[in-house]
Amino acid sequence: MPFNIPILLTWLRVALIPLVVGVYYLPTTMLPVVDQNLAATAVFIVAAVTDWFDGFLARRWNQTSAFGAFLDPVADKLMVAGALLVLVQLDRANAVLSFIIIGREIAISALREWMAQIGASKSVAVSSLGKIKTTAQMTAIPLLLFHDVLFGAVDTQFWGARLLEIAALLTVWSMFYYLRLAWPLIKEKSGQL
Repeated sequence: MPFNIPILLTWLRVALIPLVVGVYYLPTTMLPVVDQNLAATAVFIVAAVTDWFDGFLARRWNQTSAFGAFLDPVADKLMVAGALLVLVQLDRANAVLSFIIIGREIAISALREWMAQIGASKSVAVSSLGKIKTTAQMTAIPLLLFHDVLFGAVDTQFWGARLLEIAALLTVWSMFYYLRLAWPLIKEKSGQL
């Protein structure tokens, strides 16, 4: 396993996931709900920034690796799934939308793994549609974690819920996009079984 700054940042993101979840299990006498929301939001944002930064550094310093390429999306999916589960439990996120987002991540990860095994991983490389979906959900989640009025005017619950709806719609759309790209190979390989 290679060890460098980009991989260290990815491991940091994995380590931050329990903090986003765990802060809500602290007694409110120790950390009031408002402070729990602020702490979870801050930790999630730090984790999201490491997601961008580790990829940037890996490319810039030419420190990309197969292990980093594996660990990065796993960390992303764990981070999103953990935050969405907490938000559903807190009744701040719609359970069906969260299921759609998490289910798509699992399905597309499995598809990418299968495509890599048959040597066709470039067929389902990340698209701009996937990046827009990720931006919507990575903006929605901290808004929903914050769960308060921002700058005296922005209802973060309202806007976070709308962005989560957009993210879920883009999730379904991008899933069909990836499946359409992979369909010829799926048909070809299923005929060989």
